[in-house]
Amino acid sequence: MKKTIGVLLMILISVAMHSQTTVALWEKDIPDAINNPNYQEQSVFDNGILVKTQKVVKPTLTIYKPKKPNGTAIVICPGGGYRHLAMNKEGFKVAEWLSTLGVTAIVLKYRLPSDSIMKNKSVGPLQDAQEAMRYVRRHAAALNIDPSKVGVLGFSAGGHLAATLSTQYDLGAYKHDNTSAKPDFSILIYPVISMDDSITHQGSKMNLLGESPSFECMQQFSNELQVDEHTPMTFIVHATDDKSVPIENSLRYYMALKKHQVLAELHIYEKGGHGFGLGRKYTSQLWTFTCEMWLLSHSFIASKSN
Repeated sequence: MKKTIGVLLMILISVAMHSQTTVALWEKDIPDAINNPNYQEQSVFDNGILVKTQKVVKPTLTIYKPKKPNGTAIVICPGGGYRHLAMNKEGFKVAEWLSTLGVTAIVLKYRLPSDSIMKNKSVGPLQDAQEAMRYVRRHAAALNIDPSKVGVLGFSAGGHLAATLSTQYDLGAYKHDNTSAKPDFSILIYPVISMDDSITHQGSKMNLLGESPSFECMQQFSNELQVDEHTPMTFIVHATDDKSVPIENSLRYYMALKKHQVLAELHIYEKGGHGFGLGRKYTSQLWTFTCEMWLLSHSFIASKSN
């Protein structure tokens, strides 16, 4: 009985903290899309909650509006090696946490690279990420957010997408209006950064670029090589014992940011492995607190005492 009451209380608290709605990302046709009726989304649910999905055809935004929005919005890119999306662990749960900080959190269910539904699978996810930023800014008034305080947060391969967006926000990936797709800040959690074979995540690389990508293509999607002085300020988290995505990915990106005098903060944890989401035991469980302090220091959130 006590357990049931506790669960109900958590649900009531969650509802009180935010309201959520899901909308189609593209208000018109998806650019460079190939119609393929045999290609259909495959999803895994647990108690009605979308846990994991793949073969995304119609990207969406799930918008979490906090009870007391502070004007900041963050687009969240779940990871999954560009093969699937960890929608709950690296999406919805993260949005619920951000809502407690007054942030309007937007979970992006983006298309995964596929020649079956895209004319150029390497830029398909970036098209969705750019449009997500533009969508949020176009609807800033309705979302009650400041269009100059829109960031991006990504995990693993979603971190690669977030970093690609942060360094190639002005790439002409599709025809669009004058709305900026540039994030005002980036948060990268155990991100895939580079396509360099010595440190990349091979699954993400192959899924995004194919089995035999050109040297030029690998260079373009090695985000440490795309950083310049206009790259947005960045908060990075990685664990030393990550066996899937070597920590050198984050180190190279941080050093590139430092070289170009971009504001950056890097947290390296002794333990945590890969895919720890909001944190697990060991030191990686502290990253949400340090991230909150970083957001506070740059006035993207206010002190909880205010």
